[in-house]
Amino acid sequence: MGSQFNQISKFLSLVLRHKPEEIGLHLDAQGWANIEQLIAGAQQAQVPLDRATLFEVVASSDKQRFSISEDQQRIRANQGHSIPVDLNLKACQPPDTLYHGTATRFLEPILAQGLCKQARQHVHLSERQSTALAVGSRYGKAVLLRVDAAAMQAQGHLFYVSENQVWLVDAVPAEYLELVNSADDTH
Repeated sequence: MGSQFNQISKFLSLVLRHKPEEIGLHLDAQGWANIEQLIAGAQQAQVPLDRATLFEVVASSDKQRFSISEDQQRIRANQGHSIPVDLNLKACQPPDTLYHGTATRFLEPILAQGLCKQARQHVHLSERQSTALAVGSRYGKAVLLRVDAAAMQAQGHLFYVSENQVWLVDAVPAEYLELVNSADDTH
């Protein structure tokens, strides 16, 4: 079932963060989708999804990418959208230091220009080095960047934290970044 759950999680990421139109799904302004419409669209797309499987995938996800509404009728992605949604995030005090993992091939432009949100709504940061490195390793040989969040906030940058504890910011200028080391050096 692990492989099937992984496939369903990827499918949910696609339709709840990037392309709901692929299955005729409508997201409201806050990114919520009706669960029954999601299941119907998934089944038309030949994705084996029912309510029990959906709830199990959401509950068992180690990254907690999705949230179910209190009435259990709607679902949304917690962050990572490339389509405009308002997650109603409130600015909050970040830890003094946060981390961002990336691949070595992206390092030179990042150190020169900083971290940009690219197609997403925010830059994603982590409190844990291991989490940041795991994210960076998805794109190649990972490197770890330290973000001086305290200095950024002192200069007026706003930080948000998603329901699954991912720190979000509009951008990280290069002067707030420091190369920590590669995945091989963090043990």
